[in-house]
Amino acid sequence: MDSGLIALGAAVVGVAGTLLATVLSQRMLARVQAAQFEREQRVDRTRWLREQEVAELARRRECYAAANAAYRRYRIGLMSFLWLVQRSQVTPEERATLEEVRNVHHTVFAEAQMIASAAVLAQLDIMTRGMASAYARTMRLAEGTPHPDGSFEEIHTRLTDLTQRADVMRAVMRADLGVDSTPVAERPSPPGLAPGPP
Repeated sequence: MDSGLIALGAAVVGVAGTLLATVLSQRMLARVQAAQFEREQRVDRTRWLREQEVAELARRRECYAAANAAYRRYRIGLMSFLWLVQRSQVTPEERATLEEVRNVHHTVFAEAQMIASAAVLAQLDIMTRGMASAYARTMRLAEGTPHPDGSFEEIHTRLTDLTQRADVMRAVMRADLGVDSTPVAERPSPPGLAPGPP
């Protein structure tokens, strides 16, 4: 009888152990699978964030390259037009060419306003105000009603100052893209760039 009870007890313990082992192994497997799923989710999230950062950097790089080119073409176009005004050689074609580069500049600036960092946008704003002021003074000079400080020499100085200011703008763009890790020393606007009445 004692050996029968021992055998029965051993059988009960064995069956309970087998059943308990199955339940425990399923729980362990579920925990391992949940942990693995969470790791995969974290890896996927990290990968997605990295792809977003790379895409954002590419968008900013493209935007800054377009802005840099548009501002440069507009400055050169305005300088060329100013020389034509000085020589009294303005033609409708030359005026149309200037308006074309000006419109491209406006389009690129509008796009940059949606993409550029605050630091770059501040530089673009300074450049845009300076270009608008130089443009207005140049047009008034071309029409024979110059602004009080809108002589050829004064406008030429403003455009030259804008060329120097473009170096600051470009440096801020490069720093924003991580191309140049050297801090950009913010220079005040040259005197000729102070916004004034057109």
